[in-house]
Amino acid sequence: MIKGLHHNAYRCRNSEETRQFYEDFLGLKLAGSLAIDTTTTGRDANVLHTFYELGDGSYLAFFEAPDMAFDFKKQHDFDLHIALETDRETFDRMFAKGKAEGIETRGVADHDFVHSIYFRDPNGYVIELTVKLPNHDEAMNPATNGARRILDEWTAQQAG
Repeated sequence: MIKGLHHNAYRCRNSEETRQFYEDFLGLKLAGSLAIDTTTTGRDANVLHTFYELGDGSYLAFFEAPDMAFDFKKQHDFDLHIALETDRETFDRMFAKGKAEGIETRGVADHDFVHSIYFRDPNGYVIELTVKLPNHDEAMNPATNGARRILDEWTAQQAG
């Protein structure tokens, strides 16, 4: 049985710049760091793997691998974004904090079942903070929201 998310991992340009954003700005605790000099298959490596703890016990993780090419770019929201749930007080505070600190800050977006704000981290990733609206659970209930029907209609339309 899959119990939940342990971590999602992403590449980073610089582990300290990444730590400053995720720990100092967002407030996520740096929970672990692994310096990897040899892979499990015995290859030499020069990698740092860091983990930032979320309130539910899961983690966002990053790999700094300076010897491995990676195309860092500003990601479009539709390509890649990391959405993190928060409460309204934190949501409002973080929106003001992002603006005050000159971090790229967008929003508030009303998605009908959540409100969202968006930041850009030092690696180009879009970080979404979201707060649930009262109708969230109903909107995310596949027994009543038509999720499968909408997917099936989309798939048929794309097949043309």
